[in-house]
Amino acid sequence: MALTDFAFIVFGPDYHPDTHSTMLESDTLTTRLIGVDSLENAEVVAKELASAGVQLIELCGWFGPKGAARIIEAVGDRVPVGFVTSGPDSIDLMYKLFASDE
Repeated sequence: MALTDFAFIVFGPDYHPDTHSTMLESDTLTTRLIGVDSLENAEVVAKELASAGVQLIELCGWFGPKGAARIIEAVGDRVPVGFVTSGPDSIDLMYKLFASDE
């Protein structure tokens, strides 16, 4: 089976799935990019995507292992779910980037 429909869910404090989403389409692949402002909204979106036939859901690094586990639980075994991680050489830079939000 070829991958033809893929979704990437990203977090942003003011993102709402109704207004912060887009699709990239080619002859062979549809990629959906959906913004959410909470884990709860991500669960709803992931369930909708799974019901709509999306074959793969990826999550931005904000979700981390615990957030990804909640999304995996929400969609069950209908769709594989992955999430972005950062390697050890990026940890200090990531900390500096997000430390200013405190």
